[in-house]
Amino acid sequence: MTSFTTPDLFDDHRDNVQVADSGLYHFGKKTTFYGKVVTVTCPEDNSFAADILHENGEGKVLVINGFASKRFAFIGDIMAERALSNGWEGVIINGCCRDIEILATMNLPVMALGSTPRSTLKRGFGDKNQAITMLSTTIEPNDWVYADINGLIISKTPLI
Repeated sequence: MTSFTTPDLFDDHRDNVQVADSGLYHFGKKTTFYGKVVTVTCPEDNSFAADILHENGEGKVLVINGFASKRFAFIGDIMAERALSNGWEGVIINGCCRDIEILATMNLPVMALGSTPRSTLKRGFGDKNQAITMLSTTIEPNDWVYADINGLIISKTPLI
């Protein structure tokens, strides 16, 4: 993987990128990642996220819109293991995650607003390929995201 920092990317591309407001925390062992965005919306239900992680995720980052809910966890260790086995570069959640003691040992980058032990409902609700508005940004399918311990940058085009 190419080495970068989000501050350097911002300095080099400031007029062409969005920067998410502070609020995302790292829960995976790996904290630097980037890739092409795949989005799912999950209204208190992570069914669509669970399904999409069965797909090949090489070069892709899954962005889950939990609508900033801190009531439910939208990913845990089982889904993280699935993401790793299918080559996903990382997962960003506009919501919470769980099993954080296990996520901390895994090489899957996971960024979320927080953690909670409560799993989501399983009703098959949600959608794919929708724009997600979070932390003063709008992330669209096929955008590029770059993340590290400094934060998250969103671009319409690859930066590295």
